[in-house]
Amino acid sequence: MENLISIIVPVKNTEQYLNDCLDSVIDQSYQNWELIAVDDFSDDDCFQILNEYAQKDSRIQVYQNQTSGIIGALNLGYSKSSGEYITRMDSDDIMPSEKLSNLRHSLNEGGKGTVATGMVQYFSDLPISKGYQQYEHWLNHLTQSESNFEDIYKECPIASPCWMVYRHDFEKCGGFNSQQYPEDYDLCFRFYQAGFRIKGSLKTLHLWREHQQRTSRISENYAMDRFTDLKLDYFLNIEVQDQDTIVLWSAGQKSKELAKRLLQKKQDFRWVCTNSKKIGNQIYHVEIEDYKNISQFSHPKVIVPIAVQKYQILINEFFTGINLVRNRDYFFFS
Repeated sequence: MENLISIIVPVKNTEQYLNDCLDSVIDQSYQNWELIAVDDFSDDDCFQILNEYAQKDSRIQVYQNQTSGIIGALNLGYSKSSGEYITRMDSDDIMPSEKLSNLRHSLNEGGKGTVATGMVQYFSDLPISKGYQQYEHWLNHLTQSESNFEDIYKECPIASPCWMVYRHDFEKCGGFNSQQYPEDYDLCFRFYQAGFRIKGSLKTLHLWREHQQRTSRISENYAMDRFTDLKLDYFLNIEVQDQDTIVLWSAGQKSKELAKRLLQKKQDFRWVCTNSKKIGNQIYHVEIEDYKNISQFSHPKVIVPIAVQKYQILINEFFTGINLVRNRDYFFFS
């Protein structure tokens, strides 16, 4: 018999999209799945809709969240699952019919220690913003080259509802047990920290619905400072050793935010800049040094909060010239 896929679905106030979501799961070409839906105190008819589907299809299980929030819903859903393969779905999105089959095939090809993922596509009744278009393009580019983890300090590099892993691997990296938001980004970091490989599909495997009430838009758990804190915490934990010199690049607003967080953590660092007018000055009592001094630092680990591509190219050229390696010695935060 084909191995069981467990699909964990947190649900909150998505009644107008929920039928489309559930129908897309039922219509999968791969049929040996279980869907564990956890309603997170919805104010609409989600719980009723879920129960109507569960009465018609025994593969669908429905629960009420026992604690408020998506992490609690995911944990409860996982505790009720029994599949060898684990994946997540969002209740306002749609699965193309070959999604489960394709992810399972990629996972079997990659073997243990693999994260299977695929291309994503936003859709909406309204125009898709430029920011979301850019994020879709970036994600798909990473997936095409299976290089998702190379840009992990920029943004969440795997779509939260478009991955599949073996149950053993999922538990190895802690599953949904972390209480850190944004929870999807935190899980990606734990996949990365565990040394998992990416197996990417060139097919579009997830249709991501963009709408004004999407949780990532309205919840404070997905505010930008949460992303910054998460990135910095994992950077210090994964990349930095006792002998390393933490270096902060540039004196712009993003760098200042990172500097404040490093100081709050009582973490020593050096601060460099390309702007001659700022070199020699102090910000937060830390002297700004010439960026060329990096070549003299012992074991530098450089945080580069620069998002503009043309500047990243120049920065790459500088570091290559002094024999420093991207994602070993310097890391783009954006």
